[in-house]
Amino acid sequence: MYDRIKGFRDFYPREMQSRQQVIETVESTARGYGFRPIGTPALEQAKMYADKSGEEILDELYAFEDRGGREVALTPELTPTVARMVVARQQELSKPIKWVSTRPFWRYEEPQQGRFREFYQTNVDIFGTSDPAADAEILAVAGDALSNLGLTGEDFEFHVSHRDILGGLLEGFDADVDTTAAIRAVDKRAKVDRDEYFELLESAGLSDSQAAEFDDLLGTPEADLDDLVAFAGTDRVAAAVANLQAVLAATESFGVREYCTLSLTTARGLDYYTGTVFECFDSTGEVSRAVFGGGRYDDLIEGFGGQPTPAVGFAPGYATLSLLCQRAGVWPEETLQTDYYVLQVGDTQSVAATVARELRERGHVVESDVSGRSFGAQLEYADSINAETVVIVGERDLENGEVTLRDMESGEQTQVAIDEFPGANTRPTVANFEN
Repeated sequence: MYDRIKGFRDFYPREMQSRQQVIETVESTARGYGFRPIGTPALEQAKMYADKSGEEILDELYAFEDRGGREVALTPELTPTVARMVVARQQELSKPIKWVSTRPFWRYEEPQQGRFREFYQTNVDIFGTSDPAADAEILAVAGDALSNLGLTGEDFEFHVSHRDILGGLLEGFDADVDTTAAIRAVDKRAKVDRDEYFELLESAGLSDSQAAEFDDLLGTPEADLDDLVAFAGTDRVAAAVANLQAVLAATESFGVREYCTLSLTTARGLDYYTGTVFECFDSTGEVSRAVFGGGRYDDLIEGFGGQPTPAVGFAPGYATLSLLCQRAGVWPEETLQTDYYVLQVGDTQSVAATVARELRERGHVVESDVSGRSFGAQLEYADSINAETVVIVGERDLENGEVTLRDMESGEQTQVAIDEFPGANTRPTVANFEN
């Protein structure tokens, strides 16, 4: 008996069917905005992650030397991969580039609520435009996807911020501040206790009083954003505030402004974010961690050797998204769906196979016996797979040129001429053939 590896999960048919419905809803929402599906590899050069985040990041990845002596890693996220892909064909790709992809990723970290070592995400990215409308469109795809899943504005909210506001405010202090470390501290603000949070800010170069003042500035309401411009007195903060206001204004025309709340304590931990950042949270707080997040990463393509190319995207993960949907009561019912079960009685396999094939050609989900079971066993199996209708192909009925249709919910049965079934109807049922 073999045990499943820690941090990895099995998905049996009922749960997998629900997951696929959710994934298809998210992907189809993105496709409706013109995002095109791509496929990406499971392995990348480990150096790609070490160069961007430091060698220590490799301790958090499934990184190893392959048989060819190459240092590789199972992909922990998609953004570096799509950046590499854009660089490879940058001149021939029409701008803006709009891509969507769903696949598994791997990180060697301690499993916890909503976080596993193998996890699935849908990545939605736009490359080639810095217009605030692109940021707003990303937020709109996220909002529409959640709405299409049955969630409402009472179930979730988007916390929106801007990395240049944070960086610019830090520059406003008379101190030698490690901006990257300070922003990482902000990202951990809700995840650690208050004392540890301030210790992280002080380790980044702020004094006690400066750390307290900086934290107070992060609570500035949207109506008072100009106060931050006055505090910093720099073009960087002024431009960032203007950009953030333009993005929020654009979300109005995209129909998702109601979901967006200013939250300057939202920082996103990855260093490549450069502008607008956002995270989605459960409005009730029952799902304790961010459901998903995203933002702008305008420097990444150039950092990978390409031409300067602005970019923005987001990536819902299905571990936390499933928690939100389940909490809100909109997770698809975990039940198997079968349109027809073709039941064989006697030596009728050839006719039953023809009936099953013709039903499948009409787009139905159809099962038939492949185990030589009895009538009762077949009927019991049909019930277990939630078949809506059982088509009974029996020797006696065939002698009369008929088959029997059984509605599994009501138990009603009717005989139908074999020459008339399944006919031209896309959904032939017992009711269609009753007098």
